[in-house]
Amino acid sequence: MTEFIQATAFGLLIGGVYALFASGLTLIFGVMKVINIAHGALLILGAFLTFTLWDELGIDPLAAILITTPAMFAFGYLLYLTMIRPLRGAPLSSTVLLTFGLALVFEAAMGLIWGNESRSARPSYFDQSFDVAGIVLPKAQVYACAVAILVLSLLWIFLTRTWAGRAIRAASANTEGASLVGVNIAGVSALTFAVGVATVGAAGSMVSVLYPFLPGSHYIWIARVLSIIVLGGLGSLKGAVVGAALLGLAEVYTQTYISASWATAVPYLLIFIVLFVRPQGLMGTRLREDVAV
Repeated sequence: MTEFIQATAFGLLIGGVYALFASGLTLIFGVMKVINIAHGALLILGAFLTFTLWDELGIDPLAAILITTPAMFAFGYLLYLTMIRPLRGAPLSSTVLLTFGLALVFEAAMGLIWGNESRSARPSYFDQSFDVAGIVLPKAQVYACAVAILVLSLLWIFLTRTWAGRAIRAASANTEGASLVGVNIAGVSALTFAVGVATVGAAGSMVSVLYPFLPGSHYIWIARVLSIIVLGGLGSLKGAVVGAALLGLAEVYTQTYISASWATAVPYLLIFIVLFVRPQGLMGTRLREDVAV
C-alpha cells in the first residue's frame, strides 16, 4: 500500500507540471483551431533559457519563471505576427506543417547556441526530499507542482475575471458569435497564442529541473502533450488538467509495476485507446457537422 501511495503522489506531482505544459496548447487550439507542433520545441527553449539563467547568473530555476514567462510571451506574440497570422483561415494541415517546420528550425537553432549535450539545472534542493508519514516527496517535484498550480490558478483568474480572458473564452466557444458582438478575433488570437507560449515557457523552467533535456527532446514532449489534450478533449482547459493527471499516474504506475522501458509508450497507447473509445476526449464535446450536397 505504501508503494501505491508513493507512486500516486509522485504521479500527481508530475501531472501538475504536465497540466501547465498542456494548458497552452489546448488554449491555442480552442481559439485558433491550430495544433502547434512546435509546442514541445518551445518548452525546450524555455528550459534552455532557464538553464542559462541558473548556470550564468545563479538564478533559481523556478524563480526564473518571472523572466522566462514574459520573455516567451513576447516571443510568442512576435511568432504569431510573423508566422501564424498569414495562415489564418488556412486548412488545419497547413498550420500543422508550418509548426512542424518551426519545431525543426528551433531544434537546429538551439543546437547551434547550446550544443547537443544533455543539460539539467540542479538547484541546492534537487537532492532533498520531504518525508510525510513514510512517503518520500522530492522537493524539486513538490516545488514545481506548487508553482504549476499557482500559474494555472492565475491563468484561470485571467480567463474568468478579465475582459481579455472572457473574450478568449467567447472566441473559443463560438468564433463567429464572438465576432458579431464586437470581439476582435485577430487581436484575441494573437493574445491567446502569446499566452500559450508564455505558459509553456513557465513549464520549461520546471522541466529544466525535473528532467535532463537537449534540443531533440521536444519529440518526446510533443507526444506527451498531444496525448494529454486528446485524452482530456481538444480545447478544454479542465480536460487538459484531468488528462495531465491521468498521464502522470499512468507513467508512474507503468514504471513501478511493469517496466520503466514501457513508460515511453504510455502516451501513444492513451491516444489509441481514447480515439477508439471516445474520440472527443473525456471532457470534449462531440460536434455535429452538417454537410450540404
